[in-house]
Amino acid sequence: MVESRQVLVCGAGGFIGSHLVRRTKAEGNWVRGVDLKFSDFADTEADDFIIGDLRDQSVCERAVDRPFDEVYQLAADMGGAGYIFTGAHDADIMHNSATINLNVLDRCYKRNIKQVFYSSSACMYPAYNQTDPDSPNCAEDSAYPAAPDSEYGWEKLFSERLYIAYNRNHGMRNRVARYHNIFGPQGTWQGGKEKAPAAICRKVAMARDNGEIEIWGDGKQTRSFLYIDECVEGTLRLTRSSFEGPVNIGSDEQVTINELVDLVSDIAGKTLHKNHVPGPLGVRGRNSDNRLISEALGWAPSQSLVAGLEMTYAWIEQQVRSNTGVRAD
Repeated sequence: MVESRQVLVCGAGGFIGSHLVRRTKAEGNWVRGVDLKFSDFADTEADDFIIGDLRDQSVCERAVDRPFDEVYQLAADMGGAGYIFTGAHDADIMHNSATINLNVLDRCYKRNIKQVFYSSSACMYPAYNQTDPDSPNCAEDSAYPAAPDSEYGWEKLFSERLYIAYNRNHGMRNRVARYHNIFGPQGTWQGGKEKAPAAICRKVAMARDNGEIEIWGDGKQTRSFLYIDECVEGTLRLTRSSFEGPVNIGSDEQVTINELVDLVSDIAGKTLHKNHVPGPLGVRGRNSDNRLISEALGWAPSQSLVAGLEMTYAWIEQQVRSNTGVRAD
């Protein structure tokens, strides 16, 4: 019988955090969540949930009030391209996320908690290695010389170094993962902070057959997208391993945005015209390089993109239908 763990999930009201709470609770652990709010889409399964702002040191003291076995730090000011790449939110993104990481990590150190998982992002990779949509370089050792394409990426890079510095100077065993475009049910799907899969699922669900949807840019930019269950599995495996990271947690199934639209349209059974319009784009190409995670953990994500999109589209279509005044045809 596996001994129950004491687990803290920071950012537990968010998309990945709420799924992580559910998974760790299903293992039989005692789980506390902390966030500014509960999840918008499901009741929390945490044993205890603190509503509070982790930028506030007193909230960190309340949340980290015992020697947790595992702490998952996912709390951040973040969103999709429409939030990150406009430049309008740069100061908030850097200040808010950096403050959270400084507070949480220092509080864990002072409580003699040895192991904190930190969720970094593929946005920290150099923009100069992601100009070719067909062959981006996102190997972990390509991170330097540093040149992220956004202030969001710069903050993630700083915080990676912060967690690893605490390992080096304070004997901690923190783990760092670089997430690549995580998607799935119960994630933000409207309002400006949603990411590409959710935005496209929403647009397709709202469009009439033989109608059109707007796509930012020419749609030839490439990305990979990882289903939430695979993300949670990789997160737990890394946290409980002897490998420090940083390591990519993402799919290596690269598609263009146009291809992503076609996949979702096929799932919906609709024929749609793409209307390409100006909009924030980020880098030209990005794909997870999974060689290191395979070598270090003996595991890498394997679920197909289509399988994840089918589940995500079904959930978002239901959300669209249930919103007053919005039809899905």
